[in-house]
Amino acid sequence: MSELYDVAAIGNAIVDVISPAEEAFLTRHALDKGAMMLVDEPRGEQLYGDMAPGVETSGGSAGNTIAGIASLGGRAAYLGKVADDQLGKVFTHDMRAIGAHFQPTPLVGGPSTARCLINVTPDGERTMCTYLGASVEFTADDVDAAVIEQAKIVYLEGYLFDAEPARRAFAKAAGLARGAGRQIALTLSDGFVVERHRAALMGFIDSQVDILFANDTELCALFETQDFDDALEQLRVRVKLAAVTRGAQGSVIVASAEQVSVPAFGVEKVVDTTGAGDQYAAGFMFGLAKGRSLEDCGRLGSLAASEVISHYGPRPQVSLKDLAAAKGL
Repeated sequence: MSELYDVAAIGNAIVDVISPAEEAFLTRHALDKGAMMLVDEPRGEQLYGDMAPGVETSGGSAGNTIAGIASLGGRAAYLGKVADDQLGKVFTHDMRAIGAHFQPTPLVGGPSTARCLINVTPDGERTMCTYLGASVEFTADDVDAAVIEQAKIVYLEGYLFDAEPARRAFAKAAGLARGAGRQIALTLSDGFVVERHRAALMGFIDSQVDILFANDTELCALFETQDFDDALEQLRVRVKLAAVTRGAQGSVIVASAEQVSVPAFGVEKVVDTTGAGDQYAAGFMFGLAKGRSLEDCGRLGSLAASEVISHYGPRPQVSLKDLAAAKGL
């Protein structure tokens, strides 16, 4: 079957609300700095009412990654669930506007479109409170077989492991991808996802995943160790390829006996780390889909991450394609 897409992603379709916040705001609302926590609709309304003025933009981890793929000039598709409401229309418009394929069946009569309240402290760290709403209503019926089978890489967002119907959708997508000879990539998404679903994630990694994305905290949580090198060695025997980000220390890529360390691209000031891991995955998978070396894949990931942490918001504000060309990538 011909390949229409470099990457097709499945994730939580979320509209982000991003605002600056002081440490006192986190303390006042008992928020765990740097973490992502789930909230119900009333709690979300309370937090939203107390947040500083900010910006609203379509987000969601895998959605951000697809935006990065498109910005690099790649062919991208997205699968996710929105409600038949204003935010759902905004999200759909935004995905199509960046050139991604997105043809959802909006949810009628159920929860509203998901939103993530992101408070960014002066050090650039983001603390996220997410109301998942319609996004977790994604089921196997929403998996478009034609999209999955025509993508070089099928990218799955770990946040979806919180909903059993979405896990069944993962299984369907993985089966379709495997049958079509496509690569399956998974991002661990967040430490809390690993803590809540370690056994299920491990089983899925062992049986289905070709490419794993994680940061150092998530990786250590997966293997219940504080020793990064030990966690890396345990990971090496489980997946064909893994890319682990380490913030300012760059990233480490492992593939069988091969290991590549890639430095981070420097920025004048870290404004907002929201979306850094999402954009790293975008750069890496774009490079992989284009047959680039592992080092180049890592450098493209680092470059994309450096762009997004230099401003508010989880998606690129300049052409990553042009930026990569300027850097010789």
